[in-house]
Amino acid sequence: MRGTIFPWRAGNRFELLLDGAAFFPRMLAAIDSAERQVELELYLIEDGGCSERLVDALCRASARGVLVRGLFDAFGAAGLGSALRQQLLGAGVQLRWYNPVRWRRGVRNFHRDHRKLLLVDRRLAYVGGTGSTDEFWLPDEASSPWHEAMVEIEGPLVGDWQQLFEHQWLARFSWRPSHQPMPLRLPDCPPAGLGLGRVAYADAAQHRDILLSLVRALRGARQRVWLATPYFLPTWKIRRALRQAAARGVEVRLLLAGRNTDHPPVRFAGQRYYPRLLKAGVRIFEYQPRFLHLKMVLVDDWVSVGSCNFDHWNLRFNLDANVEALDPAFTRAVAASFIEDFGHSREVTLQDWHQRPWWRRAQQRLWGWLDRLAVNLLDRWR
Repeated sequence: MRGTIFPWRAGNRFELLLDGAAFFPRMLAAIDSAERQVELELYLIEDGGCSERLVDALCRASARGVLVRGLFDAFGAAGLGSALRQQLLGAGVQLRWYNPVRWRRGVRNFHRDHRKLLLVDRRLAYVGGTGSTDEFWLPDEASSPWHEAMVEIEGPLVGDWQQLFEHQWLARFSWRPSHQPMPLRLPDCPPAGLGLGRVAYADAAQHRDILLSLVRALRGARQRVWLATPYFLPTWKIRRALRQAAARGVEVRLLLAGRNTDHPPVRFAGQRYYPRLLKAGVRIFEYQPRFLHLKMVLVDDWVSVGSCNFDHWNLRFNLDANVEALDPAFTRAVAASFIEDFGHSREVTLQDWHQRPWWRRAQQRLWGWLDRLAVNLLDRWR
C-alpha cells in the first residue's frame, strides 16, 4: 500500500456519535449483529467495565462462527490483563500486537498504531478517536470523563477502510520505517455532495496524506476553520496555514483541552504557540467540563474526523487515519457539535496571555523547551 491515495467516493452515510454513551452501545450492537467478520484496530485498550463489555461481544461473535480479528498496539494495550486476553484467545479471536517494545529497537519503539477502527461484515465502519477504557465509557454511567467522537459509516467507503486494515494486519511491524516524506498527489476535492467521503491516513513510512490534505484545506479556506485537538503541538506548516487563513479574514477557531487533561506538560508545551496565533487573529477556546479528546476539523464544508491529533509527534511516529467528508448533513452535525463545545469553553485572549502568572510562564517555557529538545534529538538519531 506504500503511496496509496484513496479517492473520493459517493453514496456513503455518515453519522456523528459524540461520547462513549452514544457510540459504544452502537458499536457493541453492530458486533452482536455480525454474520461473517469483525475487525477491530485500537491503540488504547485496558482492563475495566468498558473492555469487559467489548471482549464479551467479540467472544459472542466468535462463538457464532464469525471471524473476529483484533489488531492492538502492544504499548497501548499493556493495560489489558491476562484474563481478558485469554478470554479472547479461548473464544477463537485472532489477535496481533503492533510493535512490541524491545530495548534493541531504540527509537523504533516510538512507532505506535494510533488508529481506532471497527469493521463489521464489510458493510459498516466506526472511525474516530476512542480507546476501550473507562475514561471513554463506563457502562451504566450517563456521561464519561473524556469527550470523544466516532463516525458511523455505511457505503462504498467501508471497502477502503477494510483495505487499510488488511494491509496493517499483514504488515504489523515487519519492515524498517523510512523517514523521508513521500511525494504524493492528492485527489482534487469535489463540490460538496450527498455521501462524499474518503480515507486519509498516515503511517510510519512517512506517508503524509493526512497532513497534506489538512494543509491544503487550510490554505483554501474562505469562511471558517474550526479545529479541535487534545494535544496542541502542530507542525510549522499547520501553524503558518492557520495564521495565513486568519490574515485573509477567515474565522479561525481552535478548540483545545483546558485544565482537564491527561498530559499537562503537553498542554503547557503547546501554549507557547498561543501569542503568534492570537496576534494573527486566531481565536483559542479551552474546553472546560471534561477532557477534550476528540480530533475534528471543519474547513468551510470539508470535515475531517479520526485519530490524528495533527501534532508533530503523531505525524513522526504514528499510524493514524481520518475520514474526510463533504456531505452537507454531516457538515451541519459537526458544526453544531463545535458550536456547543465553544459554549462550554473559556476563550483565551491576548490580554489573558499577558496577564498569566509567573509560575505559568515558567511551566510553559520549561515544557516548550523540553519538547523542542526531544524532537531535535529524535530527528538527529534517525
